[in-house]
Amino acid sequence: ANMSHELRTPLNSLLILSKLLGDNPNGNLDDRQIEFAETIYGAGNDLLELINDILDLSKVEAGKMEVELEEVALDDLADRSRQAFQPIADERGLDLQITVDETAGQSISTDGRRVQQVLKNLLSNACKFTEHGTISLTVSAAAPGTPFTAETLRAADDVIAFEVSDTGIGIPEDKLRLIFEAFQQAEGGIARRYGGTGLGLSISREIARLLGGEIHVRSTPDEGSVFTLYLPRTWSPPADAADLDVHGATTLGSRGTESVLEFARSATDGLHVIDGPEASQEDITRNELEDDREQIEEGDRVLLVVEDDEAFARMVMDYARGQDFKVVAATRGDVGWALAHEYRPDAIALDIQLPGASGWSVLDRLKHHPSTRHIPVHVFSALDERSHALRAGAAGFQSKPMSEPRLEEAFNDLVESLRVEVHRVLVVEDDKVERASIVELIASGDDVEAVAVASAETAWKHLQKDGSRFDCMVLDLKLPKQTGYELLERIRNDERLRELPIIVYTGRDLTREEDKRLRDLSASIIVKDARSPERLLDETALFLHRVEAKMPVEKRRMLEQLHASDTVFADKRILVVDDDVRNIFALTSLLEGHGMSVGYAENGRAGIEAMEAEAWDLVIMDVMMPEMDGYEATQAIRAREEWHGIPIIALTAKAMKGDRERSIASGASDYITKPVDTEQLLSLMRVWLSA
Repeated sequence: ANMSHELRTPLNSLLILSKLLGDNPNGNLDDRQIEFAETIYGAGNDLLELINDILDLSKVEAGKMEVELEEVALDDLADRSRQAFQPIADERGLDLQITVDETAGQSISTDGRRVQQVLKNLLSNACKFTEHGTISLTVSAAAPGTPFTAETLRAADDVIAFEVSDTGIGIPEDKLRLIFEAFQQAEGGIARRYGGTGLGLSISREIARLLGGEIHVRSTPDEGSVFTLYLPRTWSPPADAADLDVHGATTLGSRGTESVLEFARSATDGLHVIDGPEASQEDITRNELEDDREQIEEGDRVLLVVEDDEAFARMVMDYARGQDFKVVAATRGDVGWALAHEYRPDAIALDIQLPGASGWSVLDRLKHHPSTRHIPVHVFSALDERSHALRAGAAGFQSKPMSEPRLEEAFNDLVESLRVEVHRVLVVEDDKVERASIVELIASGDDVEAVAVASAETAWKHLQKDGSRFDCMVLDLKLPKQTGYELLERIRNDERLRELPIIVYTGRDLTREEDKRLRDLSASIIVKDARSPERLLDETALFLHRVEAKMPVEKRRMLEQLHASDTVFADKRILVVDDDVRNIFALTSLLEGHGMSVGYAENGRAGIEAMEAEAWDLVIMDVMMPEMDGYEATQAIRAREEWHGIPIIALTAKAMKGDRERSIASGASDYITKPVDTEQLLSLMRVWLSA
């Protein structure tokens, strides 16, 4: 774990800076130079994959590998293998044959993701070392009399064989043992000719042992090879496996679609892991909650449920079906993001504490993508973050645990919001010309109706008469008689109006105290300047859940220009606390390129001193530093009342389980892993700076 952190730290700056070069924001690189930068970035990602493989291998050897025990359908394992390798076989002109023999039965009790990892390694090698002929995967009961080394196999009543054969280059008999050693291949020239590190078979062997099985191989040079994975049909952890972390899981269910896989390869680039392993193809296609994705037809109302508590997810799904919804479900944040783009649901029920990507990150990405930002997202969370969720664009918030009456109330609100075809906005502005221009800006098109008034008193009458029918409100602070502040206080003290999104649109420069007070009362604050019309259009479109593609062309162009500049970052002050000067340079280059002012400190103690000297909007805190590490520094910051509201994003290699929990427990607002994915970091920063 420590070595992983040391390797990822220099890799972090390499990936960030090469990505910045490849994006060519200043347009001053030629095609050849951009290609060089993209090659460096690609090589860095290959190195990251190698580091992950080494960490996997060391976790197995140390007895720290997690196992998710589940009932795995053999047909699904076969289908996933076919889906993954048929395009490769077609490209290379090979015949791919995948068969599940009737002697194998229907399922096996084991860790499906780990079995798929071994099969992927074996099939990948078969394709790599075969230039013509056939690749085959056959699943069957093990032949009677097969000699086993593993005690679990010798004692098992039923053993399943996964046989992968090829007609490739083959392996000399004296090299058969060598190929299972780390970093070894059959001969030195193989790596240079075919590529690879030689870790795949080492990891496969260790995973097989972990699951109570073993791998056999037989081969003839120039004729081909046969690798066979043997596993007991029902696996249980050995009695002495004290460190083995075994989780129960549900049946590995129905097949996903190729389109989901294709989208996920690109869509999840900006949603790298926050907690738990990165989503694999199996995660994206697995339908463990048995949703309705295969039965969706044109005209169906679709609800996407993203929730890792399976019991609560099923309760929501059952209730939604009773309300005439078809349901698509995911237990990971990154998979939920992919499914949102594949199925374009009518509404989304989203948890916050999710593996794969936090709900905050998913919500932010949904609300910053033109094809999903109009979808109403209802947040169900045990965290008391109602105001944060509503400011981020959620259509509603419900605290868990939930009773059935409260679930019914939430669904009534959701269904009612879907019936609304014309959204209503209340504009409160005393200047006649300004009032008319705001209405012209936000009420263009057939989907928005604006009610414009000149005083707080008139606005209050409208709100009392039909306040529940307003979807958003735009408010100037400087009003005759009663000020905008006073109207805000009255609205927030009214139970019926407390969730009404209010955008403060003012020409005043606000003090820090005024800004804090307004953020407690409103969803957004816009100070009038040269770019404020675009920001007002963007904020109202967010809270009104407008479909960007249906807006007038000139309004869409305004939003495109605004999103390109990302004004939430403008003039924000960011403190980077990291002991590696390369990381500081890389992060500074990234953040300054988005209009932020960046300071740095080289350990936790220096970070606290920097906070005492100046005011900062957000802190990026590395956790592995000398003198005072990030955990201690974060705890020290949270101990000071004046710094309670400053977001802290923890930054670590996340080599071992528990890193996220320890970061959050010490007081971090969120967590991201090295090497830092730039889009993921910016997404998290956008969430916390907006809050």
